[in-house]
Amino acid sequence: MWHFRLWDVQDVAVFLSVTLCVCHLTAAISISSSQRNLIRSVQEDVFFSVDVTCSGVPTIQWTFMSGAESRSIGTWQPGAFPNISVAYGSRVTACDNGSLGLSDLRLQDGGYYVVSVQDPAGNSRDVGFVLKVNEVLYEDLQYLSVTALALMVVAGLLMLTVWLLHKACRKIQASRRRRQMPEHDATELQPL
Repeated sequence: MWHFRLWDVQDVAVFLSVTLCVCHLTAAISISSSQRNLIRSVQEDVFFSVDVTCSGVPTIQWTFMSGAESRSIGTWQPGAFPNISVAYGSRVTACDNGSLGLSDLRLQDGGYYVVSVQDPAGNSRDVGFVLKVNEVLYEDLQYLSVTALALMVVAGLLMLTVWLLHKACRKIQASRRRRQMPEHDATELQPL
């Protein structure tokens, strides 16, 4: 007959301590964000809003990824001076809570943004954002309006020309008819 041994108190204590340790490690870093899919237009600003909570002082790193490349935007710790890459220069605003602001958007800024938070113990957590950058077609609208105005002026000039030609043609026809009419008709009435 098989005898199953029930867990003794030491086994349960070890199991609970390991479970609590794992739960503590997974809850050591928390990144919350209200919106992860963002759509902006060229030359607008975008703000990736996150709220990072961590035991200890976290290291926050933002990375940009697209189909063609992956580049670091910047790394910082709350209260310390941010280390922003040269490619982003003065367009980036780094916040102590982990949020990132990017101004004067370009078409090339569209892609996938990842915030990585690492605590002093070496644990890390990542959260991703998708940014779509739309092109503003103001130049095309200006071109279209100028073209439409030019076409309206040309159409007006053509209508004026056709009207003047019509008037001239009517006058020419009237003068031809007058020339074709005889001055003295033989059927004039004779005086009585």
